[in-house]
Amino acid sequence: MKPRLSIILVVYNMQRAALRAISSLLPDYQQNIHPDDYEILVVENGSTEPLDHQSVTEMGASIRYFYLDNPPSSPAFAINFAAQKARGDILCIMVDGAHMLTPGVLFRALEVFSLRDDPLVLAPAFFLGPGPQTETIYSGYNEEEEDRLLATINWRKSGYRLFEIGVPYRLDFNGFRPKYFWFIQQFESNCIFVKKSTFEAIRGCDERFDIPGGGLLIPDLYRRLCDLDSTQIFQLLGEASFHQVHGGISTNVPPDAQMEQWERYSEQYVSIRGKEFEVSLQPVEFYGHMPNKFAKKLMVTG
Repeated sequence: MKPRLSIILVVYNMQRAALRAISSLLPDYQQNIHPDDYEILVVENGSTEPLDHQSVTEMGASIRYFYLDNPPSSPAFAINFAAQKARGDILCIMVDGAHMLTPGVLFRALEVFSLRDDPLVLAPAFFLGPGPQTETIYSGYNEEEEDRLLATINWRKSGYRLFEIGVPYRLDFNGFRPKYFWFIQQFESNCIFVKKSTFEAIRGCDERFDIPGGGLLIPDLYRRLCDLDSTQIFQLLGEASFHQVHGGISTNVPPDAQMEQWERYSEQYVSIRGKEFEVSLQPVEFYGHMPNKFAKKLMVTG
């Protein structure tokens, strides 16, 4: 049967994190969705320490595994490659294979596609651990501590308990970090749902974003999708993706290095688009629920 949804998960040298991310996509964890409704395309982007092909595909009948030999260092090509292979009419793009999802992401995103003609749906991003990993990894937070934290909540049976051991991605503007979260307009996401035809209409990811890790590849993709006249933008409430520590290019480096990276990314964006990157101001609708008190805490402003 042709699946309705194709999930694209790009991984690079992250065996521990990727297996957990895949596990969070499986139908015995994701709620209210049938296994035939979706497929998972795992794209190994030239890893020197790849996942075991057989072990990955044995995790679920809907999993397809692709190893790209000597691909570009940016994931742009990998995403476009997988989109061409995808059989579903809806794509879920997860460019960082270290992210785990809460149990209702797939179900609620597909609900939106049943309500609107051409929605663009994204799940907000969180860090696992007591704070932003750009800070906590220099205070002793590591893979072993993360494994211990995850073991305390039995996340496979109670996925919304991830909100107990994570914090949201938050941008600092001139030293101000907002205390509320759910209604902050996002400028990117590691979990974006879009019609395959809409993705193809903008010619997919722009492979000129060739910096390792992609630079502003995903913000650019999201902004171009937002700017289409046909799309209706939705942010999920009470659902999220949670980033695992794994030594990532942008998420697991100190703040000073992040600022230097942002300058480099911004320079490339200007060279490609001819203007500074700006967050889309298109109206956003919100859809979801508040699954527990830990998620509800992020509804308040103080």
